[in-house]
Amino acid sequence: MRQLLILSGKGGTGKTTIASAFIKLANAKAYADCDVDAPNLHLIAEWKTKPQKTHYYGLPKAQINNELCIQCDQCRQNCQFDAISIVGKYKIEPFTCEGCGVCEYVCPVKAIAMVPSVDGELWLYSDKEIVFSTAQLRMGSGTSGLLVTEVKKGMISKAVGAQMAIIDGSPGIGCPVIASLSGVDMVLIVAEPSLSGISDMKRIINTAAIFGTKIAICINKYDTNLENTEKIEEFCKKQDLPFVGRMPFDFDAVKAVNSGKTIVDINCASGRAVKEIYDKTIGLLFENGEN
Repeated sequence: MRQLLILSGKGGTGKTTIASAFIKLANAKAYADCDVDAPNLHLIAEWKTKPQKTHYYGLPKAQINNELCIQCDQCRQNCQFDAISIVGKYKIEPFTCEGCGVCEYVCPVKAIAMVPSVDGELWLYSDKEIVFSTAQLRMGSGTSGLLVTEVKKGMISKAVGAQMAIIDGSPGIGCPVIASLSGVDMVLIVAEPSLSGISDMKRIINTAAIFGTKIAICINKYDTNLENTEKIEEFCKKQDLPFVGRMPFDFDAVKAVNSGKTIVDINCASGRAVKEIYDKTIGLLFENGEN
């Protein structure tokens, strides 16, 4: 199964809009939303069945058994994150606790234990033919990369016989993006023609190159700054990176997304443009002859 990951160096470039269009054009049998901090691909995906939901356990957190606690204050004095307070009794703030285990180690009466923490929820939609995997990270959790890995595992476990998987990644270049990149065959980077867009595009190109992953570039909202659009295309030529097309700024795209549709569900300029981008991208993904 070939895996196509769609990324952007920053938020707001239209990455999910393009990913949802690709899913519809490919009639994809396997896809995933790995933007676990703010997943929204499920708002466009059409599912009549409810997802299978499971808790995601991240790093353990400390808990105090106040029946055993002798209030010696060793835990609070040794906590480097100020996660322990006294409000009549000792209390550990779960959002502040980093799970280091020092408090458990210094407690003389073993009143503190490290327990599994629910840091998110995994959602797996599946039927006989199609699988869609996504998740929502709990606010304040720092284990987004691990959760992304679980999202991909869920998709792969159910995608038996699928020829291709389309993955909507996270913006930026942090842990969730790195976890998304692992094991994929190709990355389509969605750029926007702004100074920050160009800078972040270059950062995500460098990140993807570390993995030795095949890369292609497209530009969304190209007509908002034609000068920067030309700079992006020239950069691709100099770096010998495949450039697969432009999409215009399109008010009809906004209307489609707000209606829970993809841009290829309606007749609009961005929908027509994304079809050409899709054809070129899939051609690169399967250029070795696999189909």
